[in-house]
Amino acid sequence: MLVEWKSEIKGVPKEQKVWMSHGDIVKVPPPGFEVMAFSRSGHPAAMRAPRILATQFHPEVAHTENGTEIIKMFCQEICMAQPNWRSEDVLDYTFRQVSSQVESSEKVLCALSGGVDSTVVGKLLTTALGADRVICVFVDNGLLRKNEFQEVLDTYKSLGLNVTGVDAKKLFLKRLKGVSDPEEKRKIIGHTFVDVFKDEIKKHKNVTYLAQGTLYPDVIESISPRGGSVTIKSHHNVGGLPKDLNLKLIEPLRELFKDEVRSLGDELKIPKNILWRHPFPGPGLAIRIIGEVTEDDLEILREVDAIYIDELKKNDLYMHIWQAFVVLLPTKTVGVQGDGRTYERTVALRAVTSTDGMTADWFNFPYEFLKQASNRITNEVRGVNRVVYDITSKPPGTIEWE
Repeated sequence: MLVEWKSEIKGVPKEQKVWMSHGDIVKVPPPGFEVMAFSRSGHPAAMRAPRILATQFHPEVAHTENGTEIIKMFCQEICMAQPNWRSEDVLDYTFRQVSSQVESSEKVLCALSGGVDSTVVGKLLTTALGADRVICVFVDNGLLRKNEFQEVLDTYKSLGLNVTGVDAKKLFLKRLKGVSDPEEKRKIIGHTFVDVFKDEIKKHKNVTYLAQGTLYPDVIESISPRGGSVTIKSHHNVGGLPKDLNLKLIEPLRELFKDEVRSLGDELKIPKNILWRHPFPGPGLAIRIIGEVTEDDLEILREVDAIYIDELKKNDLYMHIWQAFVVLLPTKTVGVQGDGRTYERTVALRAVTSTDGMTADWFNFPYEFLKQASNRITNEVRGVNRVVYDITSKPPGTIEWE
């Protein structure tokens, strides 16, 4: 949608393309407000008061052109804030916070997922408190990608983390048997992680904290702190800890976005090939299988995912994409492979660009890439005879399908 500004803002064109996804309108501005911009239909699109800036659109999303300039104006001209955010300052502040929060006699159990966020948390806490006080646990829940458990475990050890690998595949898959609802899958996985951590806690003395790699987008999607928005999807690392776990929670990244976390990781000297891994959800492949999770389906999905990521890297596309993955659909279709008829599964490829995960656009692949990826998948993975590509942005869709 286009809005027209009657008040000039540096860096913002008079006619601006914005993302306005709401149906409600302001008919009469409150007393003391000056309308700064109007929609094409003549309704207020932005207004300000001495200490308030209100917009009827989303300036923070990538779909709003020059939206960052509006936020910059609010911060610097209305809030009088200084643009002095530096990753080294944030890291120093976080070190002080962690050191003051965790007493010298206490230890932290750090839950590692294999993703960027928990890796940064583990390295940050280990640097701040020492490896003897930070016990890292990496759980093989049976929902990881091909060869991921051992490769990531070796990486953690190379970073100097005090890490233990736990094989809990059978427990997770047993509890997920027969479950198709995505919210129920997420909750089962979250509860099972807690049970595994309970067993690990018993093996160590003076563990009083559980550390998690929760980010601000996780919080936004899971809960509404002021009651004004709906829950989009549950994140197993949001919402506090069960009382019977008898631990305090420490989440040093809770107020940060992914790009900021990567900046902290740079300061911590974490290798770029780890920092720039694509995001991977806590529930793992369980939410990339639409419907019930079975070992056969997990094997199919792992093989397809490995081919897809391999093609991205071979074609130098991986680093241009925020997140890429495969979804295994419950749909079967008729195909012809070799000289015979097949009736096999469909997979959907997903690839998006983003800066913070709050909004995203689908990646415009070259035709030849999609052709090569599809040919490899259908020729090399038994059980798949059709490949589709998801061209949905966020919003209206989320990045993950479940």
